[in-house]
Amino acid sequence: MSRLLYALLFYLAMPLVWLRLLWRAIRQAEYLQHFGERHGHYRQPSGRPLIWLHAVSVGETRAAEPLIEALLGDYAQHDLLLTHMTPTGRAAGLDLLKKHPGRIIQAYLPYDLPHACRRFLDVFQPRVGLLMETEIWPNLMAAARQRGVPIALVNARLSLRSQRAYARVRGLIKPAIASFAVVAAQTEADGERLRELAAREVAVCGNLKFDVTPAAEGLELGARWRRAIGPRRIWLVASTREGEEALILDALGAIALADLLVVVVPRHPQRFDEVARLLEQRRLSYRRRSSGVLPDPATRVWLGDSMGEMAAYYALADIALIGGSLLPFGGQNLIEAAACGCPVLVGEHTFNFAQASQDAVASGAARRVADARQAALVVAQLFGEPGDAGQSLDAMRAAAMRFSAAHRGATARTLALIRPLIESPAAR
Repeated sequence: MSRLLYALLFYLAMPLVWLRLLWRAIRQAEYLQHFGERHGHYRQPSGRPLIWLHAVSVGETRAAEPLIEALLGDYAQHDLLLTHMTPTGRAAGLDLLKKHPGRIIQAYLPYDLPHACRRFLDVFQPRVGLLMETEIWPNLMAAARQRGVPIALVNARLSLRSQRAYARVRGLIKPAIASFAVVAAQTEADGERLRELAAREVAVCGNLKFDVTPAAEGLELGARWRRAIGPRRIWLVASTREGEEALILDALGAIALADLLVVVVPRHPQRFDEVARLLEQRRLSYRRRSSGVLPDPATRVWLGDSMGEMAAYYALADIALIGGSLLPFGGQNLIEAAACGCPVLVGEHTFNFAQASQDAVASGAARRVADARQAALVVAQLFGEPGDAGQSLDAMRAAAMRFSAAHRGATARTLALIRPLIESPAAR
């Protein structure tokens, strides 16, 4: 009955969903592309068996890369169906398509409407489904259960806030979570929260993002930027969310470093122009990455308005503040920064990456700050005290590399957990 009511409300809300899609398309026209797929209309795929992996957007797609590589290597007789919900996620997946021509099919996952979910599964007929992180869709899970398609939740995380929200609709969520054949949780805390919501087979496998190797070409690009820009001190503000750029720019007055270059990389591409206008309003000398012209000595801020170059930005920077953590967005991924050997600062709001943030701070790879002003003061301190053991950027950089190396191995553990699903007679 709960799922029936949920489906009815979803159908009634569709005009609002379409309006939201149109609103997003105003800033990012790609949202209107492949519209039919969002309602379960697809081209018929080839006859090869499919392993289906769902990665909502950029972060999940990047995190899934080691697992995708392992699946394609171990199951040469299968192709991979890679689904997303956002254009940026789909764009991130294009690199994998180019790397593995003919082995990967891309599509949007349909809205969680019963007819759309049924059509999706009937067209692709996946042997198994792997949903990344926190993707729990009641109608999709019901349709998969009816067709005997085993579904695993991999790289699973569930914050305390999300657990409380799900608990309020337990009648709807509990059957969906109980339908997962296995759950590969990032941490024991994630696993325990999912167990409390009726997950059955739960194993703690770690975070796949630790197994993502920074692209060599990205690291080299960052090194070239560094050589071209020269011996300036560089503070990267990475993956910022709405309102955070203004806080950082207001705090710059606390840093009395004439040679400081601040690199600001917004999380979402549709906000690039918005942040540029913010810089113009504050009359700060800035350049845009998209201009192709590197910062000169008079440039105060470099706006990183590009996609797929985070490794280069981390290779360029002396230290990075991880966005989404100054305001209550839950934080963004600090693991990529650590893999590049870049020390980081995080704000108070890191519930999306609670364990990773806690471990990074404990290891000395990261420092937690209360707000943007304290972040600026810590940056000034670190740049001003290079010889302070335990506080120096060199010490943090070494700690970041150790932290990254110590947490690898989630791909192998996850693959071992899902292998029986892929190789079971029912999945062939």
